[in-house]
Amino acid sequence: EVQLVESGGGLVQAGGSLRLSCVGSGFSFSDYSIGWFRQAPGKEREGISCIRNSDGSTEYVDSMKGRFTISSDNAKKTVYLQMNSLKPEDTAVYYCAADTYGVCAVVPGTQLGLYGMDYWGKGTLVTVSS
Repeated sequence: EVQLVESGGGLVQAGGSLRLSCVGSGFSFSDYSIGWFRQAPGKEREGISCIRNSDGSTEYVDSMKGRFTISSDNAKKTVYLQMNSLKPEDTAVYYCAADTYGVCAVVPGTQLGLYGMDYWGKGTLVTVSS
């Protein structure tokens, strides 16, 4: 059974940093791609970034470039999202998701912003106070 478990969320002041983790199990981690998404209260889910675990290459949604960095440790079956200079508008539930075909692609002009994923974690809440 494919499982994705996010952690690392919490309360942080504006300007602060957090690193989220996504641990995968039940699948061949290095063959999949992993993406990070978020959903703010009252808003639709949006993509942030994805990484191809096969070679470590990454993609970012344009609006997310600069303050977010995705990385992967295949040995630990973990993908990270480093978030810096956080703003109150970054408050959201952050989700990681996996694509079984290893696809990682930005899809401009769509709400999600990233190519659709097959498996999703339950999310971790990030709250940024002003």
